Order: sequence, then C-alpha cells, then structure tokens
Amino acid sequence: MALAPALDLRPQEATPEIAQAPANLEAEQALLGVLLYDNAAFERLSDNLAARHFFEPFHQRLFAAIENNIRKGQLAEPILLAEQFARDPAFEALGGVRYMAAMVDRAPPAANARDYADAIYDLALRRDLIRIGGDISTLATQGEADLSAKDQIERAERDLYELAETGGVSQGFTTFADALAGAVQMAAEAHSRDGALAGLSTGLIDLDAKIGGLHPSDLVIIAARPSMGKSGLATNIAFDVARHYAYEPQPDGTRKTVNGGVVAFFSLEMSADQLAMRLLAEVSGVSGDRLRKGEIDASEFGRVRDAALEIQDAPLYIDDTGGISLARLTARARRLKRRVGLDLLIVDYLQLITMGDSGNRNDNRVQEVSAITGGLKALAKELAIPVIALAQLSRQVENREDKRPQLSDLRESGSIEQDADMVMFIYRESYYLSRTEPREGTPEHLTWQEEMDKVKGLAEIVIGKQRHGPIGNVKLSYNEEIVKFGNLAPPHRYEPR
Repeated sequence: MALAPALDLRPQEATPEIAQAPANLEAEQALLGVLLYDNAAFERLSDNLAARHFFEPFHQRLFAAIENNIRKGQLAEPILLAEQFARDPAFEALGGVRYMAAMVDRAPPAANARDYADAIYDLALRRDLIRIGGDISTLATQGEADLSAKDQIERAERDLYELAETGGVSQGFTTFADALAGAVQMAAEAHSRDGALAGLSTGLIDLDAKIGGLHPSDLVIIAARPSMGKSGLATNIAFDVARHYAYEPQPDGTRKTVNGGVVAFFSLEMSADQLAMRLLAEVSGVSGDRLRKGEIDASEFGRVRDAALEIQDAPLYIDDTGGISLARLTARARRLKRRVGLDLLIVDYLQLITMGDSGNRNDNRVQEVSAITGGLKALAKELAIPVIALAQLSRQVENREDKRPQLSDLRESGSIEQDADMVMFIYRESYYLSRTEPREGTPEHLTWQEEMDKVKGLAEIVIGKQRHGPIGNVKLSYNEEIVKFGNLAPPHRYEPR
C-alpha cells in the first residue's frame, strides 16, 4: 500500500517562510510507523523529542496521541487511534485509517527509531533558528519605539537559550495534563526522598522545616537593616548548597543534580576576595576581623589552610561586578547554566542592580525596582531555579518600639512584596539592645547585662510572606565573629540531611 501524500499546508496554517522551512515528512512518517507497529520503540526515543517538533500538524497530534496512550499503559495502534481522530479533517484528507496503516506497512526496523527521531528534532531546531533569525532581522530593521538595541539582544539571547535548553521557544499555553504531570512528578520526587526536603536545603534545620527548602522558580527575598547579617546568611546558604553538590551523569552527557547544587553569587557590594574571606572564617572558625589584620597564630593559620583546601572545589561562582544591569546579570546566569549548570542564584543586593541604558534612574525608582524584581522572578521561572535576592529595609524600623521588621518596611515595598514568593527578615535583638547600654556599675547596667546574656548569640528569621506555606518565626544561633548562622534545634528533632 502506497503512502498517501503529505497534507498540503493551507495558507492560514503557515507563512511563506515556514512553508520553505527545512522538514522531512518521510522521516516523520517512518517514525510514526515504527511507534504504531511497536509501542516499545517509544522508550528508545530521547526525552527531547516532543509533538511540537513534527512539521506536519496532524503528525504532531498523532505523536501526542501515541505518547498519551503509551504513558497510560494503553495500546497505541491505527484502529484504536482512528476513533480519536474521527472528526479531524486533516486525518480524513490524508486517507484516514489507511494512512496510518500505510505508515505501519512501510515502517523501518525499530532499531532505527532513534535516528529518525534525532533527524526530526534537528530539523525542528533549524526551523526555530530561522524564526528567531527572522525576528532579530525584522526587529533590528524596523525596531520598536520602547525597545533599545541592548533590549533586542536580551530578547534574542533569551529565545536562543530557551531553544538550546528546551528544544523550542516559548510555546504559550500549556495543557492542564502537562501541568498536572509536572506536579505529580514533583510530588513523586519528594515522596521518594522518604520525607526529606522537596527543595534545596539551606543547611538550617528549623528554617528548612518551616519552608520546605528552596524551590525552583521561586524568588526569595532576604531583607534586613544594615549589620543584621543579610550577606552572612546568604553566604552560609550558598556554601552549604555548593559543598553538598552531587550529580548523576545522563546518557546525553549532561549532569542531573541529586543533592546540593551549583551556585551563582552576584556580589554587588563586596568583592570576590571579601566574600572568600567570609567563607574562610565560617569554615575555619577563625574570626574574619583577625584574618584581615593577620592576628592569627600558627595553629589558626593551619585551620585556615585546611579550610581553603576543603572549599576550593565547591561549585560556587562569584561575580562581583558593581552596579551590574539586570540584562547583563540575566545573560551571565543563562551562560553559566548552559556551561556548567546552575541550581541556585543569589543577588547581594537588590537595590544595587541597575536597568542599564534602558533604565531611568532619575525617574521613578519604585518603577525601576518593580522591573528588577519582575525580571528576577522571570529568570527564576526561565532557569527553573530558586533566586535569592537580598534587600535593604527602610529607616522606619528604627522609629518603632518593636523593631521586628514587617512587609511595609521594604524599600519600594509594593513591587518586592508582590513579585516575591517568599520574604524573610533577619532580626537580632542583641543588636538593638547593645546600643542602649547603661553606665557600668549601675543597677540598670546589671539588668541590661542579664537581658544581653539571654539574647546574645541568637537571631530570628521572620517569615513575612510564603506563597506556598505558613508564615512565622524561626530562631537560629548567630556567631558575630565569623558571621555564621547555625541551628538551635536538637539533633533528634529533625532528620539530618
């Protein structure tokens, strides 16, 4: 039985450019024939191949139907599938069930299924490259009033990144079935950990128990007044994630993170050397202040040397470009994700990011911060990683008797509060109490000292917003000398990581 000719694409279904796009309908027919003849051949295909990679629209729908039946454990063969397409005009125009039967009759050996799939996938990428190239050319030639050349580069890079990572540019709507499959997969992975965290661990037991770890696509804001330890907490989390990094190699040569992760740390305030000094102090237990002054003995220097050897291979990447623009930060994050992987991104701190040439720093700063937080949230979703952004609190905290931070204390709070999936504040009562020390030798000083002894070495994380869980407070230990937050929970209270 001869194969029916491919359905001619109607004008409304394809532009002239797409009609001339590279495609191989015979390869599509061959692969579909293999799958209809031997459903087991589906397991040989790469996970990269999706229905959207087929050129012929009916082939897209047929592949999706085959995939759906197989994943549900049902048979996918011409007679059964014909019922699903009974009212599909393209199916009838191609010849109906005879068209599928002809594909089965002409099907190549199942061993060649992967080769046909790779050819279809490669041609799909070429078509998308043509689309992107055309968009770049059109936009650069005709332009848009509110889009600068740098913005155009950012858009092109984003499209190319999506193509490289997912095998297609943004597809718009996602079916509920696909979204549900992703949710079930996340639940299954969490269940397989036997009650362990679903997200990245912060290394702080009580905090992890409250928030369930750091989750992909989430924008997490850590905010506090100066000297509360924002950078210290971010550094603690970054290093804990990086030092626990473990992966499994995949058949396609990529790596799948199974614990910890690769971390990018954009330090807009401190230099890379200063950040490294903090890590040395944290791991060695030697005061950072004494390290900088050189006031350490031989034993302490040995601890510092050992700490350096311990942490030097951690996949923690630092970018200390001051005043970096959102577009440049986004581009560098994408590049790192492509080159070595990326599981967590930290920005220290939010208000130091600029909008580059397209931003108007002399105009409404609230609007600019809104664009930045929106951009960071979009980046978290695009790269499917948690993004932690540090933020300064306004001075109004200092004017209240109760100095525990709240959402309204965020500078340009509206946009930050709206875009963030989680907002955490750092509060240390000892910081404020130390500034009210009475004169020594007085009864008031004795009372003050008693109060200081109760709160010294303690910190509180106030969770002011959590989109996926409860708000509340978490108490931690805090070592001011090495700027390190630690656990207060007894070892038996939660399972160790």
